[in-house]
Amino acid sequence: MTQAKFKTYSRQQIPLLPATYEDKIAANHPVRVVDDVVEKIDLRKLYSTYKGGGTSSHNPKMLLKAIIYAYITNTYSSRKIEEAIKGDVRFIWLCGNCEPDHNTINRFRGDKVATVLKDIFKQIVLLLAEEGLVSLKDAYVDGTKIEANANRYTFVWGNAIKTSKERMVKQLDELWEYAQGIAKEELKDPAPLDFKTIDADKVKETVQAIEEAIKDKEVSESTTSIYFINQVY
Repeated sequence: MTQAKFKTYSRQQIPLLPATYEDKIAANHPVRVVDDVVEKIDLRKLYSTYKGGGTSSHNPKMLLKAIIYAYITNTYSSRKIEEAIKGDVRFIWLCGNCEPDHNTINRFRGDKVATVLKDIFKQIVLLLAEEGLVSLKDAYVDGTKIEANANRYTFVWGNAIKTSKERMVKQLDELWEYAQGIAKEELKDPAPLDFKTIDADKVKETVQAIEEAIKDKEVSESTTSIYFINQVY
């Protein structure tokens, strides 16, 4: 029987050259639209709100990009945004390897820049909607529409059906209020993310339990197709 061949995989393998994220982002990816639009906006008024001296701050342009892209990928929690910035290649590329924490994100999207941020966010979404790239759909849970005081809408990507501008604006206003509500709640609890170490013996027990569970299971030899749905909550 011919032995199966697998591509090399080693998490410990060190690349000879520094990694670049530019080639990992498709030329027509929406994250590039966010980057391009924000780069061309006159942000002098926003920069003027920062006082001189003291320690350096994260660039507000970078924070704008991160929050706007997070929102149009259905991510509103500052902790989830922080996690994406550190681990999602699209956010890493967009933020230029900067890693603002969730407290920084929440302070930035507070009252000082809320109006500016909302206007930029709205116009970028409308641009994408006009091109049929994104639409907002009502979210359902167990067949029941989520009430307006929760995250009622979700962005849907890829050849989206164009919706009326008036309806989209109304949806965006409701979604914005939801996002700001999350920001206010999270400001009450600024505690950092805490990932606890799992005991090695527990890991070993889990591995043994898995091996015991699958040892008599048959694996189909037919080709398995895995579909990844880019749905971020």
